[in-house]
Amino acid sequence: MSQWKRTPVESAGAVVHDTRLDNGLRVLVVERHTDPVVASMCWYRVGSKSEHPDEAGMSHFLEHMMFKGTPTFGKGSVDREITRLGGSNNAFTSYDYTAYWFELASDRWETALDLEADRMQGLLLDPEEFESEKAVVLEELSMGLDDPWRRLSQDMSPLLWGRHPYSRPIIGYRDVLARMTPESMRAFYQRFYHPGNATVVVSGDVEPEAAFDAIAKRYGSIPAGPRWEDHDPWRPALEPPPGAQRLELTWDDPGRRILMAWPTGPVGEQADLACDLSTTVLATGRLSRMYRKLVLEKKLASFVAAHNDARQEGGSLLLYAEANQGVEMQALEAALQAEIADFAKAPPSAVEFERAQSILAAGERSETETVTDLAEHVGEYAIDRDWPMAFELTAMRRKLTPEDLQAFAQTYLTPERCVTGTSMPTTQS
Repeated sequence: MSQWKRTPVESAGAVVHDTRLDNGLRVLVVERHTDPVVASMCWYRVGSKSEHPDEAGMSHFLEHMMFKGTPTFGKGSVDREITRLGGSNNAFTSYDYTAYWFELASDRWETALDLEADRMQGLLLDPEEFESEKAVVLEELSMGLDDPWRRLSQDMSPLLWGRHPYSRPIIGYRDVLARMTPESMRAFYQRFYHPGNATVVVSGDVEPEAAFDAIAKRYGSIPAGPRWEDHDPWRPALEPPPGAQRLELTWDDPGRRILMAWPTGPVGEQADLACDLSTTVLATGRLSRMYRKLVLEKKLASFVAAHNDARQEGGSLLLYAEANQGVEMQALEAALQAEIADFAKAPPSAVEFERAQSILAAGERSETETVTDLAEHVGEYAIDRDWPMAFELTAMRRKLTPEDLQAFAQTYLTPERCVTGTSMPTTQS
C-alpha cells in the first residue's frame, strides 16, 4: 500500500488512509472496525460562496436535483435503493462545500459508490423535474423567512459580511431562483462536479485496499474536469464593519429578540479556537456567565446562547437572547454589552476556563461517535483546512490560556465591530 499515507488516530480509534486518484479525486479511508457499518461521503469544494450573484442558491438547488435521476438510475432510485438495503442517506449545502452521505451495512456499502459516481457525471436535469423542484426550493425559502431568528440573521448578514458572498443566504433569493434554467444549472454542475473538485470519505468497517479498489473502479475513469481555480469566482476581501451597525425589525408575535455579532477569524486560526472557548465560557450551559447572571439571577432573559460561526474565509461570534416579559429591551442589551465588556477586562477564572475546555473536548469526542459522524468530521476539515485538524482541536485549544481569551475579546469583541439586530413585536393599532 505504498500509495497511501497511513495515519493512526488514537482519539477516534481509527486509522486514516489518504491518497489521490490520477484524475485528482482525493480518497480518505477511515478504517474503524467497531461496528459492521460503513459511511460513504462525497464532498464537493463548492458552496454558496462560489456562486456568481445571478447564481445565488444554485449550490443548494443542485443538491436537490442530484436526487432526480440519471439515465442509469431514474428519479427516486437513490432513496429507493438505499431504503431497500436498510441504509440511510442525505445531503447538505454550506457556504463552502456541498456533501452527500450514505450509511450502509459493511456487506453492501459499495452500492453507495455506484450511485454517487453515476450522478457525478450523468445528472439528467429534466426540465419538468427542474421546474417541479424549483417550486419545492421556493417553498423552503418561504418557510425559512417565517422564522424570526432566521430572518433577523439573514437581514444582518450584509452588515456583517459586506460585499462578500457570505452575506447571501445559502438558499438564495426568490427572484434569482425563479430565473434559473436547466442549462444554467448544467453549466454550474460541469464546472464543479467532477473528481478534481471532490473528496470521497469512506469510514467504518472496511479494509483500505479493498475500499480503494472499489473507489478506483467507480471513479477512476471519470475525467478530472476543469480546475477549481479557473472557475471559482473572485470575491472581495472580508473587512470589519465600518463602525457599529444596527438593524431593527418587527415581528407579529410577542417575542423581543436580540442578536449581536462580531466578525472573527477563519476555521483553524487562533481566533476560531479562542472563539470556541469564549462562547462556551459566556453562554454554554446553566453554569455559564450569561445564563447564570441574565437568566437565573437577574431574570432579564428567557434564554441566552452564543455560537462560533467559523467558515473558510472568515468567522463571527453570534450572541442570541430573548427578553423576559416585562423587561425592556434596552435593559437586556445593556446587560449583554456589560458582560462582553467584563470579559475583555479580565481573563476568565481557572474554573471557567477548565470547564470550557472540558465541554469542548467532550464535544469533539462526540463528533466521532458513529461512523457517519466520523466521516463528516474528517471530510469537513479536509475541505476547510486539512483532515488531521479534525483530531487536533483539543490539543490546539489546550495551548491557549485565559489571557488569550481576554486578548481575543479586546481585539474582536469591541463595540465598534459589533452588528446588533433586534426583533420587536409589531405595534398594535
